[in-house]
Amino acid sequence: MHLFLYGPPGTGKSTLGKILSRSLKLPFIDLDRVIETNAGMSIPQIMEQQGEASFRDMETVALKSLTAEKENIVALGGGALLRDENRAFAESNGKVLLLMAELPTLLDRIQHEPGKRPLLAGDLKNKLVALLEKRKEHYASFPLQHHVDNKPAEQNAREAQIKLGRHHLSAMGEYDVVVDRAFSVTNLQNPIIVTDENVAKYHLEKIQDLFNAKAVVVPAGEEHKNLETISLLWKSFLENGLDRKSTVIALGGGVIGDMAGFAASTYMRGIDWIGIPTTLLSMVDASLGGKTGFDLPEGKNLIGSFHPPKLVMADPSLLLTLTDRELRSGMAEVVKHGIISDPDLFAMCQRGMDWVKANLEDVVKHAMAVKIKVIEEDPYERGFRAALNLGHTVGHAVELVSKFELRHGEAIAIGTAAEARYAARVGLTSQSTVEAIESTLEALGLPIHIPEEMPREKIIQAMRVDKKKNAKAIRFALPVEIGKVELVNVDDLESVLE
Repeated sequence: MHLFLYGPPGTGKSTLGKILSRSLKLPFIDLDRVIETNAGMSIPQIMEQQGEASFRDMETVALKSLTAEKENIVALGGGALLRDENRAFAESNGKVLLLMAELPTLLDRIQHEPGKRPLLAGDLKNKLVALLEKRKEHYASFPLQHHVDNKPAEQNAREAQIKLGRHHLSAMGEYDVVVDRAFSVTNLQNPIIVTDENVAKYHLEKIQDLFNAKAVVVPAGEEHKNLETISLLWKSFLENGLDRKSTVIALGGGVIGDMAGFAASTYMRGIDWIGIPTTLLSMVDASLGGKTGFDLPEGKNLIGSFHPPKLVMADPSLLLTLTDRELRSGMAEVVKHGIISDPDLFAMCQRGMDWVKANLEDVVKHAMAVKIKVIEEDPYERGFRAALNLGHTVGHAVELVSKFELRHGEAIAIGTAAEARYAARVGLTSQSTVEAIESTLEALGLPIHIPEEMPREKIIQAMRVDKKKNAKAIRFALPVEIGKVELVNVDDLESVLE
């Protein structure tokens, strides 16, 4: 599936396309350059000698010459999709991102390229205004749009990746992350799907047909994230004839991703796996970063490995089968990502659950981007990646002490609020930041207080066993303001729960 960049002259389609090409490790094609190569003359010469209609014919030929098998970043001319057949081809063979800018921005950019745009030759301003007016409805009809004004090209490229739902990770192994409602699947050798009983009811048949894969179904729930289930997976891999060229497909939430990824990392010293997350929590957090593992009775994720997937495919439509409680649970990680480094994402969360449900794809894309940025900068958690532990030191302990009656996200929401209140008590953050965090979590239907009946000493004991401990102190990620956290070593754990 190609990624098409479209929009008026001067929006920087070629500049943006080249940056995306480097970031996503995909070839870049400038369709205008293809036309010039095919014609053996420049576009101004084509227009002058053969006219616009002939140029549009050449444009159609060049567009349809793009092979469906190979994915490219394609910069289109400003009128390339005016023809219905061209638009139909582009939309059926990829995603179209429309770039837009205000008139002063376009004028400033175009006037530095005299002679390159024959449709705007002469009175540039009036001709551009007329062209924009003529194409106003056409441009407005594209659902995926990005405004490029007053931002550097690198920032525009990052924001374009979020809107396109495309990332390429390379800090710990090379793999793509794709957010799409239509999976593009390559041929896999002897794949096997790992899923649980709950997910199997809704999604297994569809994914089996898509990959022509066998499947192993395990019991659902965090209480089964243990060595016994891992052993079951290893035996299933053997029984189904998996070898070093086989691929494991993790279809499910974070528990399935952790276990399937760990089983893949250790089977025959490591085989490939693909993540297809089916919960909000796993889409925006657990499926990304390559951390795999399982629980011991003493704590979560105490056994594990770094083994990134070869591909993560996130289809937001899979979230429509989630219970309301499960969807709310996933929002705890989304709020956390907003607090860490994205005030705009936090503002989305403040709009409440009804808005979130109506805009799930946008929420997923923005929350994913935060996690990806952090793990690319610190893949092995030697520094700032620990910021992703916001809410998790208290949250994991609360989840464990509740015997998993609390969902992971519910426990993380409690942990996030508790750690924010502690940050305020030690002067790291303001009371208004705490209130913003608490009110946002409550607006999403998430708890913010440790249940009264839960023994505090058991929570502290569980925190001491936590995998983030460092000598006598435990390192917490604490909020400073919305969009910024700080790593702090804490000795007195009782004071965190006050």
